[in-house]
Amino acid sequence: MTPMDDPELTAYVLGEVEAERARALEAGLAASPERQAEAEATRATAALLQEALASDAPDTALPDEGRAKVLERAAAARPRRAWRWAAGLAAAAALVLSLPIGFWTMSPRVAPERLRVSVPTTLPSLQRRREQMPPEVLERLRALGYVDDVAVGDVADAEPSGTESYARITDNGFVDVAAAPLSTFAMDVDTASYSNVRRFLVGGQRPPADAVRVEEMVNYFTYDDPAPENGDAFAARVEVAPAPWRPAHRLVRIGLRARTVEAGARPAANLVFLVDVSGSMNEPDKLPLVQQTLRLLVGELDARDHVAIVAYAGAAGLVLPSTSGAEKRVLLGAIDRLRSGGSTNGGAGIQLAYAVARQGYVDGGVNRVILATDGDFNVGVSSPDALERLIVDKARGGVFLSVLGFGTGNYKDSTMEMLADRGNGTCAYIDGLLEARRVMVEQLTASLVTVAKDAKVQVEFNPARVRSYRLIGYENRALRAQDFADDAKDGGEVGAGHTVTALYEVVPAGGAHAGQLLNLKVRYKEPEGRRSRLLEWPVADDPRALERTSDDFRFAAAVAEMAMLLRDSPHRGQATLDQVDALARGGQGLDPGGYRAEFLSLVDRARPLIAGGR
Repeated sequence: MTPMDDPELTAYVLGEVEAERARALEAGLAASPERQAEAEATRATAALLQEALASDAPDTALPDEGRAKVLERAAAARPRRAWRWAAGLAAAAALVLSLPIGFWTMSPRVAPERLRVSVPTTLPSLQRRREQMPPEVLERLRALGYVDDVAVGDVADAEPSGTESYARITDNGFVDVAAAPLSTFAMDVDTASYSNVRRFLVGGQRPPADAVRVEEMVNYFTYDDPAPENGDAFAARVEVAPAPWRPAHRLVRIGLRARTVEAGARPAANLVFLVDVSGSMNEPDKLPLVQQTLRLLVGELDARDHVAIVAYAGAAGLVLPSTSGAEKRVLLGAIDRLRSGGSTNGGAGIQLAYAVARQGYVDGGVNRVILATDGDFNVGVSSPDALERLIVDKARGGVFLSVLGFGTGNYKDSTMEMLADRGNGTCAYIDGLLEARRVMVEQLTASLVTVAKDAKVQVEFNPARVRSYRLIGYENRALRAQDFADDAKDGGEVGAGHTVTALYEVVPAGGAHAGQLLNLKVRYKEPEGRRSRLLEWPVADDPRALERTSDDFRFAAAVAEMAMLLRDSPHRGQATLDQVDALARGGQGLDPGGYRAEFLSLVDRARPLIAGGR
């Protein structure tokens, strides 16, 4: 726990506790160098803010009466996402109560009982000195929104170069049901595309079309679908309504929820951090952010778990042998010692990491290599095919591979996705410390514990009710109809508690609404299993008005529509950003964590980048 996670320590840092209690807290800090360093960083941040506000803000201080109201409301408020690592808005308000009246606003996207603080993102005195700031201080200023490049979690200016690479995506077209009634694809719970797209939008740039994978945009969010029962790995919910961007068509939302595993019931983990320390990682949003991300993960582990660290550049080396998760000082010390330099011998690093993982293999546990890189593999295993075969072979042996992508400029998205897919793992793009916390803390069990592997979906449409259909997204996950029942064909891997959404746009066949619209089938294997199980749900032809659908339906439709606009999809129909905004607002719901509210801010950022801005 850092001082900003602890309201009393935060108050101490800001000079808001009595002398006797301050002395007691000082004694506690003296016994912990890490907490003392965090406290000093927080104090430095507060000093920078005070100085910047004094030099930049107009002389319109908040009156005492307004100050009292702000504190009263902040004490009862729930922290918004950009502050969720802090103790709460009461502590945050103490930092910024000196802001002029014009800086305090209530956002229409926040429930009336929640206080939202709107602060300037370009205080000149901070921007001028950002390059000279200590990294830990700069990270806090970014999280608070006081630097202009990270309002939703980014940590570096998004200025991509021509060396970034993305696999080509051609939007799925409409398929005649009479000719091909079966639609089959592998499940996908990767989220890298959403955070990468966010990086572009925050940087004021429209993302490349191939960087926008619709299913990863939609599946970044969690949905309130029913939990499975009777030991099944999945439960399903299906809704049908007019497609917002083409009302004559229908939109079918298929929501699947995987069974959960309570945090306390998570099996022991045997993890190997495989860290790219090549020269290309020598950027603030690369290796330093990797280190911060791994520190967060270490904080969530315990004595059941073991961690090893392998670094690779010109040569691969074992930085830390397998060490108990309870030895946090040892683990954090090894992470802090990582330094970048050299070329990228990614293949050799992976081979060593798998060897270490196999040596510490835990029967019935989590056995996983976690690769942190910008994806720029340029030397090592002789060919991409050889690397792919290595990863597939190790996954079959029970050691999975997850991939965390970092950085800008030479980010190799296509490589990252391929590695995670072949390694029975997930791929996430870390654009800032808040995203690192989401992946490594909030979704740790889902990120580590696989509850279903080789998971596939097959939808059979009724030609009496559907003339044609189009699967929205999942272009690189498509399977042949016969692959569905073939257990030798790879599917997707799904973690504990994950929700998976698939959207179909369908053209009705006409006639009265009656009978069955489609039949939904899912096949999957248990994590240690070799034979698949089949689940099946018939779906009646029962469309409803868009306004009568669930919040999840409307929000997922909004995200898909936004993705189609960013991709300039030929199937975007009458889509507009105004419609995206209205759908997302109407489907925001309770929004734990504030992720849906953040999406609304990205809609606003997209307006000047899309023709017409609507």
